[in-house]
Amino acid sequence: MTSTPASMDWRAVNRANWDERVPIHVASDFYDVSAFVAGKDALRDFELAEVGDVAGKTLLHLQCHIGLDTLSWARRGAVVTGLDFSEPAVDAARDIAERIGVGSARFVAADVYDAVQALAPQTFDIVYTGLGALCWLPDIGRWAQTAATLVAPGGFLYLAEFHPYADILGEDGRTVAYDYFHQDPTVWDEPGTYTDGNAEMSARVTVEWRHGIGDVVSALTAAGLRLEFLHEHDFTLFAHFAALEQDGERYHFPAGQPRVPLLYSIRASKPE
Repeated sequence: MTSTPASMDWRAVNRANWDERVPIHVASDFYDVSAFVAGKDALRDFELAEVGDVAGKTLLHLQCHIGLDTLSWARRGAVVTGLDFSEPAVDAARDIAERIGVGSARFVAADVYDAVQALAPQTFDIVYTGLGALCWLPDIGRWAQTAATLVAPGGFLYLAEFHPYADILGEDGRTVAYDYFHQDPTVWDEPGTYTDGNAEMSARVTVEWRHGIGDVVSALTAAGLRLEFLHEHDFTLFAHFAALEQDGERYHFPAGQPRVPLLYSIRASKPE
C-alpha cells in the first residue's frame, strides 16, 4: 500500500485490472455463473426488501461488472441497463443475458462519469449501485450528480455499500488502526482477486478511495435527491475480520460482543 504517484492514470490502471479479472470471475465458484444461469439469485435479501417491487420499472445498474445483479433485477421484471467501464465485463454480461434468455437487457461499456452522455437521453425509475463500487471513484460529488441526473422524476437511487468504518479497523476487528477521514488515494499492488487470491495476473495495481458516510449523503442531497433512509447493518458478506462468524451468506460479530456497522444502504428519491 503506497501513495498514488502523480503521473499514475488511475482509470487506466483500474480498468486493466478489472479487464483481467473478468475471465477469473466468470470461472469462479464465488460468482458461480452456472448456478446463476440455472436460476440462482445474486441479490441480497435486504436489497430486495429495501428496493421493493421492480416489475415494469426501468433500472440502471452503474458499475455492473459481469451483470449478475443486473440480470437478477431483470428476472424480477425490471427493464434493465447495466453500465461498466470494462469491455470484457460488458461482453460477459451480454453473454450471460443471452444464456438466460433476457434479450431485453442492455449493457453499455462506458466510464461511470460518462454515463449521462453514454445513455442520453434516457433516465430511469431506479438507479442501483451495488457493493464495492464507490471505492473505485475519486470524486463522490461528481458521481452523485451523475447518478441524480439519471434518476427520472419520481424515481430513486438505491445504494448498498461496505461501511467505511469497517475499513479503519485492524485485523482484529476491534482496534482503530486507520484514519477515517483519510481522503488521499491508496495504491495496492497485490496478486489475485477477491474470488481467487492465487490467480496469476499481470495488471496487479489498483487505486482506491475511502468515502465517509457524511460525504456520500451530502453529495446526494447536494445533487437534488431527497434522502428516504440511511440504514447501517451489523453484518457483511465476507470474512472481513477473523472474529466474524458466518450465518448463511452473512458474517457478523459473535453474540454478546460489541458490534460496529459493516454495511450501509441508502435510498434517495427525485421529486416529480
